[in-house]
Amino acid sequence: MIPTKEEWNKALCRRHGEELQQKFSSATVAICGLGGLGSNIAMALARAGIGRLILIDFDKVELTNLHRQQYKASQIGRNKTEALAENLEEVAPFTELECHTVRLTEENAAHLLQEADVICEAFDKAEEKAMLVGIVLEAMPEKYLVAASGMAGLGSANTIRTRRVAKRFYLCGDGASDVSEAGSLVASRVMLCAAHQAHTVLRILAKQFETE
Repeated sequence: MIPTKEEWNKALCRRHGEELQQKFSSATVAICGLGGLGSNIAMALARAGIGRLILIDFDKVELTNLHRQQYKASQIGRNKTEALAENLEEVAPFTELECHTVRLTEENAAHLLQEADVICEAFDKAEEKAMLVGIVLEAMPEKYLVAASGMAGLGSANTIRTRRVAKRFYLCGDGASDVSEAGSLVASRVMLCAAHQAHTVLRILAKQFETE
């Protein structure tokens, strides 16, 4: 049985407190890239009761995605935006979802991200990561950016950490490991980094900022 919105909100308030939950419920978070990082970030934030998620990705679900991303075998071939939205609605039916099945570019970023309070960078490619970081820091200095670097291989979980690079820029990961060198992307370590990103978003919304 699906709970009512009132029941859902009461359950979240019991876990987070009313004041904190109100901050989460009134927030809009954009997730750029819905792969191993982005799909797990989205799931964590939806479960936390974030009011609105902007989901951006141009790709489709593939078999090789399933070992570390929040998709089902039955969703292979579907747009990631549509498949993830379907899965999020099952676990967090009252989170508002805005889906954009497009590639994020310098031309459309300002329009797609304009309503976000916090932006999560969750791309695979270094050039896409650099592009988004540059756009947000230069053209949207009033927004918070939570990015990732380094989560490949079987390195220690304890090397995944969160650093405050600038006042509104946070970087999660080990800062070093790359899939081309490590040779693998392991679900548990990718999810660790995604959890760091999601938790950083929640801390930002709660105004609990990292000191370094």
